Amino acid sequence: MRSIRRWYSRRSIRALLSWAQAGRAIPCYGTTHADYIYGEVPCARCLTEEELKDYERNTGLLIVDLFQDKDYEAVPAVLCKNHGPFTWGKDGHEAVHNAVVLEEVAKMASRCEMINPEVKPAPQELQDKHYFRKHGANAYYGQR
Repeated sequence: MRSIRRWYSRRSIRALLSWAQAGRAIPCYGTTHADYIYGEVPCARCLTEEELKDYERNTGLLIVDLFQDKDYEAVPAVLCKNHGPFTWGKDGHEAVHNAVVLEEVAKMASRCEMINPEVKPAPQELQDKHYFRKHGANAYYGQR
């Protein structure tokens, strides 16, 4: 990873900020999400009062800590509770692309839950199929 991006745009930031302010991860409800992000987009906890004394550094450390057991390349995004989204990639272009994807995923998930409050994440085998056909050693779909 060479680039990280704190993302704001006028198009969909409200959806992303709403998920972050609610302190909720964004579940993978469908294949568009699964094509780009493996599993849910996690939401990091809010910083403690003590951590706020070195706000920027501790926000970064919080994200790093959250990803100790996650593949940051397969999940190139995070929400920070009461704060907002961060995305990353191998360069600035990919980081911004991941931010646009994250915006769309947040909008779709929000709408999905409005339409069906009982919605469940997409079956894991469907998520796996969509993610791994585009990523990894055996990828065969799309340009890589």
